[in-house]
Amino acid sequence: MTGGREERYRLTTRAAEGIDSIWEYIAEDSVDRADRVIEDIFNAIHLLVDSAGIGHRRDDLADETLRAWPVHSYLIVYREKEPLEIVHVVSGYRDLFALFSSD
Repeated sequence: MTGGREERYRLTTRAAEGIDSIWEYIAEDSVDRADRVIEDIFNAIHLLVDSAGIGHRRDDLADETLRAWPVHSYLIVYREKEPLEIVHVVSGYRDLFALFSSD
C-alpha cells in the first residue's frame, strides 16, 4: 500500500531506541501499560504527520529548529520535513540540553 502514514514519517535510530527503552522501562512493572504508552506515542506521531508544526519550537536544542510534542511524561522531538523526521522520543525529565549537545 502506498501513501500511508508510515511513508510520511521516519524514525531516526535514536528515536527507535528511545521508544524501545521506554517500553522496556515501563514493562518492568506492566507490559499492558507499556503497550498502551507506546500506542499513544505512535498515535501522537500520526497526529504530527497530519498536523506538522504543532508543538513547542525548540530553537535552543540544535543548530536548527526542532519541535517537541508531549505524550504522557515523554517528548517526541521532531523535525519538520518530508517525510516528518522523528529525531528522538525521550522522557520529559531528561536534560534535553545535555542530550542534544552530545550530538
